[in-house]
Amino acid sequence: MATRRLTKKEMRIFAIGQLGWSTLGGIINTWLVTFYLPTAESVKAGAVFYIPTGLVVYGLLTVLGLITFICRIFDAITDPLIATLSDRSNNPAGRRIPFMKIAAVPLAIVTVLVFCAPVERISGINIAWILVSLIIFYLFMTMYCTPYNALISEFGKTQDDRMYISTAISFTFFIGTLLAYLPFVLAGPLQAHISYAWSYRIWFIVLAIIAVICMLTPVFRLKERDFVDSKASESDVMKSLGATFKNKEFLKFAASDISYWIGLTLFQTGLPFFVKVSMKLDESFTMIFLAGMTILSVCFYPVVSKLVGKFGKKKLVITGFLGLALAYVITALIGILPLPGVVFGILIVVIAAFPMALLGIIPQSIVADVAEEDGVRTGEKREGMFFAARTFSMKAGQSLAMLAFTSLAVLGTTQDITSNDLMASPTGLRIVSIVAVAFCLLGAAILGTYDEKKVMGVIESGKAERN
Repeated sequence: MATRRLTKKEMRIFAIGQLGWSTLGGIINTWLVTFYLPTAESVKAGAVFYIPTGLVVYGLLTVLGLITFICRIFDAITDPLIATLSDRSNNPAGRRIPFMKIAAVPLAIVTVLVFCAPVERISGINIAWILVSLIIFYLFMTMYCTPYNALISEFGKTQDDRMYISTAISFTFFIGTLLAYLPFVLAGPLQAHISYAWSYRIWFIVLAIIAVICMLTPVFRLKERDFVDSKASESDVMKSLGATFKNKEFLKFAASDISYWIGLTLFQTGLPFFVKVSMKLDESFTMIFLAGMTILSVCFYPVVSKLVGKFGKKKLVITGFLGLALAYVITALIGILPLPGVVFGILIVVIAAFPMALLGIIPQSIVADVAEEDGVRTGEKREGMFFAARTFSMKAGQSLAMLAFTSLAVLGTTQDITSNDLMASPTGLRIVSIVAVAFCLLGAAILGTYDEKKVMGVIESGKAERN
C-alpha cells in the first residue's frame, strides 16, 4: 500500500494531541502534591487536609507517596500490555489511532475525579478514592500515550521529519504544562465566591475540556493508513518486552531517561513550594516563572535542529543535563545567598531555558532512532514497545520523584513528622534540589555510554539496502 510523508501542517496537527495529554499529565504532576499537601498559606485560604500528610508509612513515606508508588507498579504491567496490543493490532484504521480514540475522553474525566475526594476531612475513603482514580488515570494515559509516541517513529520517515515532529511536540508539551499551572493565577479570584477546593476544580474541568479536544484533533484529522503501511508484530508481550530490553543502547538511554524525569519532576512538583516557601513570593509567581521559562526555551527551538546536525544528539542531551543541574544548584542556594526571591526565580528561568529546549526535543528522536535501528537489525517493527518503555521511563521517573518529594520536602520541619498536617520546610526543599542535581549528573554520566554512531550507522546501512 502506497503511503506518503506528513506535511508540516499535518505534523503540527499531530503535535496538538501532545498538548492535550501533557495538560492532563501536568495537572496530575503539579497539583496532586500541591492540592493534597497544602502549605500554611493554602490552609489559611481554606485548603482542607483530605489525607494524612506526615511520614506515617514506617516513618519514611507519606500516604500520597505510597499511593503514587502503587500506581507505578500497576503501570509497569499495563505499559507493555498496551504496547503489545497496539503493535499486534490489525485494525483497518491503523495500529495506533484507534487506541487514542478510546482513551481520550475517559482520561480527561478521571483527571478531574482525582481531585474530587468525597469526604471533607482526613478519611480512609479519600485515600481509596485517590488510589483508584489514579490507577484509572494511568491506564488511560498509557492507552493514549504509548500508541501516540509510537507514531513519532512511524510518521517521522526522515531525520528532518523526526526533528520537526520532536520540536513540535516539545513545544506543545511545554504549552500543556504551562496551561496546567494556570489555576495558580485564576483560582484566587473565585475563592471569594466558592470553596478553596472548587476554585481549583472548576479550572481543572475547563482544562480537561480543552485537553480532550486537543487529544481528539489528530484522531479525527489524520488517517493513519495514509502515512503508515506497517505489518502487525507477531511477538507476544513477554517476547516483545524481552527483545526491547535486550537492546543495549536502548537500556542505556532508558536508564538516563529515568534520571531526567526524576530531576524534571522534582522541579515541576517543587516549583510552587520553592516559590511560596523558599522564595516567600505569592503563588502567582509560579505561573510567571514557568511562562518565562517556556517562552525563552521556545526561542531556542530553531537553534536545536541546527546544533543536532553539527554536534549530534548525544552531546546536546548531556549538555542539557549539565545545564539543568546548574539551575537546580541555584535553587538549592535560595535562603543561603542574600538575594531576593524574585532574583533567584529569574536566574533559574534564564539558566534552565536552553537545557529544557534540548531535553524537550531530542530524547524522543533518540527513541525513534533506536526503534528504527532495531527494526533494521531484526526485521520486526516494534515501535510501540520501544515508546512504551520510554513512557514507562517517564512514569517511573515521575513516580520516584513524587515519592521522594513528599518524603524529602518535609525534612527539617519543626512539626512532628507523623503529624496529619505536616508541611514542607525550606530545609527539605533544599534537599530536594540537591537530589535533583545528583540525578541530572547521573543521567549525563549514563548517557555518555550510549553509542550514537553505531545506531545511526545501522540506520544508514538499512536505507542503503532499501535503495
